[in-house]
Amino acid sequence: MAVEIRVPDLGESVVDVTVLKWHKQPGDSVEEGDVVVELETDKANVEVPAPSSGFLESISIQEGESASVGDLLGTITETPSQAREPSQPEAPQEREAVSPQAAHHTEVQPKATPSVRRLAEELGIDISKIEGSGAGGRITREDVLAMRQAPSGAQQAESSKTVEAQPIKETTPAPSEAPARELSELERRERMSTRRRVIARRLVEAQHTAAMLTTFNECDMSNVIEIRRRLGPRFQEKYGVKLGFMSFFTKAVVAALKEFPYLNAEIDGEDIILKYHYDIGIAVGAKEGLVVPVIRNADRKSFAEIEKEIDELATKVRNNTISLEEVRGGTFTITNGGIYGSLLSTPILNPPQVGILGMHAIKERPVVVEGQVVVRPMMYLALTYDHRIVDGSDAVRFLVRIKELIEDPTSLMLES
Repeated sequence: MAVEIRVPDLGESVVDVTVLKWHKQPGDSVEEGDVVVELETDKANVEVPAPSSGFLESISIQEGESASVGDLLGTITETPSQAREPSQPEAPQEREAVSPQAAHHTEVQPKATPSVRRLAEELGIDISKIEGSGAGGRITREDVLAMRQAPSGAQQAESSKTVEAQPIKETTPAPSEAPARELSELERRERMSTRRRVIARRLVEAQHTAAMLTTFNECDMSNVIEIRRRLGPRFQEKYGVKLGFMSFFTKAVVAALKEFPYLNAEIDGEDIILKYHYDIGIAVGAKEGLVVPVIRNADRKSFAEIEKEIDELATKVRNNTISLEEVRGGTFTITNGGIYGSLLSTPILNPPQVGILGMHAIKERPVVVEGQVVVRPMMYLALTYDHRIVDGSDAVRFLVRIKELIEDPTSLMLES
């Protein structure tokens, strides 16, 4: 009896995945718990273990193809006699049960995963009219979406019958319906990765589902810079990690969230969920886009613990070894565009969170202090918030509180 390997429930709004790599091939022996396939999501790569020992019988979704939670990835059998030869990794085709009398009328079904079939059905597309671009002619999610954008000649002919008697009007097709344009020799088409596609979709969703506003302030970084200059070498010697700016901002954000709890909340239908745990997401740049690992219980951690955890998580992101558990459940996010030289920007919310703080580059600027023009290292701060539950006055005062704590960080250090 074959044991199925399916895309696991990955939680945290993860729906679509891409098969990144098969570590076993049909005919290979596997032990229960062995990693058989690696999946890519928008947040992290996920290793799927063998649910039982035996031999990999079949692969249903090839490397580079998309799938959804619950889709069949492959099967495992108990004995090698049931396993297919490695040279024949054909995916089993889905067949509907038919009576013997009707068997000779049954047509071969196109190769496609259940999720791709569901998508085609939802879009009203005849999947039999699609020419698959995947391995072995398999129809992919992208093939279905391309069909929606560029209907086949057969579909165009069929649809034209219904309007044959109507006068022809000169119209310009909508951008979404335009066929993929031909590229010049100086251009190259590149398929978006699963992570990039989902990031793009979620950012657009955030724009459409939240009432986002951004408020700005500026912060004098003189005292933090002086503390890092004086204590930095001793801090690194004692804890084995540098004293960075992010630990100061993490501490300041937690302190401000305690004073303004609606910035540490989320909307659930018509309810507001207020959170009294402080799990701070720290945006880290990766090849495929920003990944936001989470510092859990940041209110209970020292400067050294925060810096160590940020360093460890950032390394995992860049090495592509971050786990889903390490990016789940943040209550507020900090992103630092300053490391790339950004002077000012408006960060986008990380749903379902209702607040995100943007840090920027530190620049020496002339400012007025007690009636005198002096040069100080200044940083612009940006707070984007969901105006549905966060009032403008609270957002402004929240950002002012962070500014005060950074400009006079003594209390932050005393608490640690």
